[in-house]
Amino acid sequence: MQAPIEHRWSPYADNGGTCLGVSGEDYVVLAADTRLSSGYKIHTRNCSKVTQLTDKVLICSCGMKSDAITLHKHLKARLVMYEHQHRRQASVNAIAQLLSTTLYYKRFFPYYTFNVLCGIDDEGKGACYHYDAIGNFERVPYTTSGSGSSLVMGVLDAQLGKENQTIETATLNKAEIVELSKDVLSSVGERDIFTGDYGEIFIIDAGGITKANFDLKQD
Repeated sequence: MQAPIEHRWSPYADNGGTCLGVSGEDYVVLAADTRLSSGYKIHTRNCSKVTQLTDKVLICSCGMKSDAITLHKHLKARLVMYEHQHRRQASVNAIAQLLSTTLYYKRFFPYYTFNVLCGIDDEGKGACYHYDAIGNFERVPYTTSGSGSSLVMGVLDAQLGKENQTIETATLNKAEIVELSKDVLSSVGERDIFTGDYGEIFIIDAGGITKANFDLKQD
């Protein structure tokens, strides 16, 4: 007689990917890869993790793609309601609080997403918010999320936070931060099998949102 076999099922899956956000004096840079995978299977090489919420606010979600799609749809619907009621688009600060409460009310069966929210605030300054899965959030000068986040954070701490540096170095400008973001994602793609294929980089400033694509490792 065959021994009983235990079958496990989980409602969650981690579809991988890495993103990073950097806020400047009057701009924000957001970068993410486009690989969608589970385990050793790549489902698609061209799946964006970023959704535009308003003219000057973007959200990027790593983790489970189906939960991210649901979360982004819910946020966009709530923001349409906000615009009808207030006759203006929500500020990045208001959206940050909305995202926090949206995640927290699902805390007993959470959205399996790890979010980075970027935009320009009412004072014209760059804003970058980091979230966990149940709505704890913090406004930070730079952050990262996803499967390769541990590889990214050390570089950002060194190059942007100037941590443990004994020599004074110049602060990076917008163009240098864009190039740094590309280099960091390219390096992560060499070490993390869930990150790769293509990268998207978004720059948010007073003029709106501009987007550029670049290649990453495809194997």
